Amino acid sequence: MTTLDGRPHTAVLVIDVQNDVMDGAHDRDRVIANIRTVVGTARAQGVPVVWVQHSDDELKRDSEAWQYVPELVRDEGEPLVHKEYGDSFEETDLEAVLAERGVGRLVVTGAQTDACVRSTLHGALVRGYDVTLVADAHTTKDFSEYGAPTPDKVIAHTNLYWRFQEAPGRRAGTVGTAEVTFAPGTAG
Repeated sequence: MTTLDGRPHTAVLVIDVQNDVMDGAHDRDRVIANIRTVVGTARAQGVPVVWVQHSDDELKRDSEAWQYVPELVRDEGEPLVHKEYGDSFEETDLEAVLAERGVGRLVVTGAQTDACVRSTLHGALVRGYDVTLVADAHTTKDFSEYGAPTPDKVIAHTNLYWRFQEAPGRRAGTVGTAEVTFAPGTAG
């Protein structure tokens, strides 16, 4: 149902699953295993997988902390989008990468739930994409000492509210790893 004409395909986004970002992340190993499952299923079905990698003053490009976790390996032909802002579309070539592949629906995984994942979800919906969040394939660190809810609550809240997001001509939704589908016009 995307509002992007001529864009019937789906792509998986893997956002910022980098060493430093995942160090101390809630339920790290299970989330990475679920992302690996989604990526494997997408590859088996010929669905594009797009990797997003953040850098900033604290997360220096090309450092060990900046690298993707060793459990996830990008295939050589899969696009890699470098970003410096929370929203993966902001001042990147993500839109061009997706347009070239006819993508109008995104299946989103990654980190951090309350920062780059959330920004990208909203950025995609506003730009006309249908956006499915994989409920058990995103995570965040514990920022409760700064007044945030604990990570389990941040994740649960994001899953709850994204399940009910919508916009004219666009769909959002939340599904578990086992329920992910790549057919156009589905919430899964």
